[in-house]
Amino acid sequence: MKRLLLNLLLPLSILMTACSSDKDAQSSAISEETIKQTLEQVKKTAPQSDDALVAKGVKQAAALWKTEDGSQEDFTKFVLENIAKTPAEKETLFNRISYIIERLYGTSNQLTVELQKPLHLAGDEPIEVDYLMGAYTPFSHLSDDLFANKFAFITIINFPNFSLAEKNAQGEKWSRLEWAYARLGDVFTSRIPAEITAEKNVASSNSENYIAEYNIMMGNLLTEKGERLFPKDMVLLSHWNLRDEIKSNYADLPNANEKQEMIYKVMERIVDQTIPLEVINNAAYDWAPYSNKTFKDGKEVQLASEGARRYQQILDAYKVERKIDPYTPALPTGIMRNFEGGMEMSPAQIKELFIHLISSEQVKQVAKLIESRLGRKLRPYDIWYDGFKSRSTLSEDMLTAKTQQRYPNAEAFHADMPRMLQVLGFSKEDADFLAERIVVEGARGSGHAWGAQGRWEPARLRTRIVKGGMDYKGYNIAVHEFGHNVEQTLDLYKIDYYTLNGVPNTGFTEALAFIFQKRDLELLGFDTERNDNTTLDIFWGLYEIMGVALVDMMVWEWLYENPEATAEQLKEATLKTAKEVWNKYYEPVLGTHDSPLLAIYSHMVNSPMYLPNYPLGSIIEYQLESHFAKLKTKQEFANEIKRIYTLGRLTPQQWMREAVGEDISTQPILDEVNRIMTK
Repeated sequence: MKRLLLNLLLPLSILMTACSSDKDAQSSAISEETIKQTLEQVKKTAPQSDDALVAKGVKQAAALWKTEDGSQEDFTKFVLENIAKTPAEKETLFNRISYIIERLYGTSNQLTVELQKPLHLAGDEPIEVDYLMGAYTPFSHLSDDLFANKFAFITIINFPNFSLAEKNAQGEKWSRLEWAYARLGDVFTSRIPAEITAEKNVASSNSENYIAEYNIMMGNLLTEKGERLFPKDMVLLSHWNLRDEIKSNYADLPNANEKQEMIYKVMERIVDQTIPLEVINNAAYDWAPYSNKTFKDGKEVQLASEGARRYQQILDAYKVERKIDPYTPALPTGIMRNFEGGMEMSPAQIKELFIHLISSEQVKQVAKLIESRLGRKLRPYDIWYDGFKSRSTLSEDMLTAKTQQRYPNAEAFHADMPRMLQVLGFSKEDADFLAERIVVEGARGSGHAWGAQGRWEPARLRTRIVKGGMDYKGYNIAVHEFGHNVEQTLDLYKIDYYTLNGVPNTGFTEALAFIFQKRDLELLGFDTERNDNTTLDIFWGLYEIMGVALVDMMVWEWLYENPEATAEQLKEATLKTAKEVWNKYYEPVLGTHDSPLLAIYSHMVNSPMYLPNYPLGSIIEYQLESHFAKLKTKQEFANEIKRIYTLGRLTPQQWMREAVGEDISTQPILDEVNRIMTK
């Protein structure tokens, strides 16, 4: 499940787009001559200041200064009055700004959490005012306010923004304080109108609600013979629960393969939008997904398909990004803001990493092994083959009975957190510290982790808890989110400078979530160990999610190439893209020409361009796990997690070098798979 982060969801993140150009495309009220004269006067009044840094900050502030902010003379006067004249003065200013930003972020986050509870938490159905206020955020006007009162300009002139290239080139030589200064320089780099920010929040909220209510009533699914394969009360959220149900049926269960085939057909119907609209989140109708016939009280009825509703959500998100584009000229597309600005890696770098693995010979070798284990030809849904996990030999019903007994409600899971952390090697003191700063809540949707932004509020773990207690699927998700929460708490509460809190990008928090998730059985008391199967499991998971991520990226590239596209055209383009990626990298391994399966992930709808974080997270996870494997005790494991996840928000490659001593790469896992397969 994804980690909900403020620096992904809220307008202040939009402000964190890298600004490498000294002259913004927005109309500046400040002339080059005024900038020159201002810098000359700063040299006289602040001789101890760094000329290059001052020039960078003044030029960046000038690029964002508008007529309503003041005259040319006002600008010069403002700079002279507010530039830090000594290193000590600069550090004092930094500490005050950090304190203020933490209070602004933290309190705004608290309000956002409270307003969105009716939409995110299990309980009564939301009403109209809940949807309205769930889309509202106190961040909408914060940027405007901070530019209007000049707080943003004080920050910019003293703590200028460094481009990604500059961070990568200079970052290794920076002290922790210099890194903290540089990250403060990421905060104010554009002036996006509040009405556009609010529109983005509405689009995001609408898509979240759309996905949160996209349940398939499994007990209402019929074979062509009219048989029901699933329990009457089984309700699965797309795509997560559908995928996990496919995974669970690699165990020795009645009608296991038949169930997988039916879910695959359901997924196809969702992607191509031929699914009848009225069978979504509605138990009033029976549905035969193969023939696409629908029934009520045993009689066939005609129902309209969903049409292109799924793709309208994506299109709405794209339209908002287009409105933002003119205000971030250094990163003039949503694609660039997401990758070079947010992930701090280029789309080309990401694609290269992914294609290097999915086109490898090792994929074909592992596929042959899976085929021999299954005793049949591979099918498209075997991208979710789960046989490398130890739980695949365990009945999910047995595991669910255990989790429901142990965790009848959210409170029980929270109460068990200190024990779970101690099982992983954390001291009682550390376990209590972390657990006390995490709240567990039942989710309306699939679940997520929502981090704190102020060092007085808790991180929040949301997971779906069905009637009767937490089933194994919910527990597995909860452990994943628990990993997010541990990261969120460590790198906020234990960080040396507030502006460094967090991780380089969400791939790094996904890595720790995966590390926790893979230990879910150990936390239940089952013996588990990292072995060759663990490596093969990570590798096969990478093969699956990398294709999904590529489709997500390519769909957004298509959108920017076709800015006037309709939802129907976007649907056709998405299907075409998914099939092309499938035919090139997956059909040779899994068969089936033109499968659209890679477009099933709900993240494509409610979290634009988030999906690449998952394979990146798995790559990082493998490298971290390889590092952890060299440790002798669980205590060393826990201590390394604490060390690594308090490095803070460095650039991705520097974080990896400081964490494990090497760059981000797929080669280590490819080499290990090759070793395993040639034994």
